[in-house]
Amino acid sequence: MNVIVCIKQVPETTEVRINPETNTLIRDGVKSIINPFDMYAIEEGVRLKERFGGKVTILTMGPPQAENALREAIAMGADEGILVCDRAFAGSDTWATSYTLSKAIEKIKPFDIILCGKQASDGDTAQVGPGISTQLDIPQITYVKKVEEVTEKSIRVERMLEEGFEIIESPLPCLLTVVKEINEPRIPSLKGLMRSKSAKIPLWTQKELNLEAQNIGLCGSPTQVVKIFTPPQRQ
Repeated sequence: MNVIVCIKQVPETTEVRINPETNTLIRDGVKSIINPFDMYAIEEGVRLKERFGGKVTILTMGPPQAENALREAIAMGADEGILVCDRAFAGSDTWATSYTLSKAIEKIKPFDIILCGKQASDGDTAQVGPGISTQLDIPQITYVKKVEEVTEKSIRVERMLEEGFEIIESPLPCLLTVVKEINEPRIPSLKGLMRSKSAKIPLWTQKELNLEAQNIGLCGSPTQVVKIFTPPQRQ
């Protein structure tokens, strides 16, 4: 069972600064954490490995400091982490991010399951996971609250709804986005922390992934932010 978990490093604080020229978040100098919903995806990936064997690969796209998030995931029980990092990726919207991550996943192949948190706490779009599945042309199941059964060729899960849940079965490979009800993320063990410190983190750039400039970063982002501002505080 080969599992890929896509995670994102997000600002720990809600007091973010915006670049007035690009209308994107300024991440330099801001303390960052793993996106909270992605912690549940990491935990579920490790649990699947414990149940069925195999390998858990953590993938993230971000600045060099995102390596810390990969090491934290390895400390939780993942086998390896890969950092997709290049200045050419800066300013990517959800489409460009999904495209870039899908190309990285194609390089990682083979895989059975891709896990993502349901959404990121900074963007709140919930679009990247489904975007990756679309780029890879594989099934997707969103808002997964429980993995019921996994075979060599299929998976059955409970998908959360507003007033209950539904049971869905899908062929493998497929992509799942998970909600916090699915598990309780573990605290890294001392052995895991020691292993994460010595782990080698490959860095894949635009050149390694053979990506054309018009499909990545700001140039490859069809979403254009016209204006962004902080509303005045309520009196």
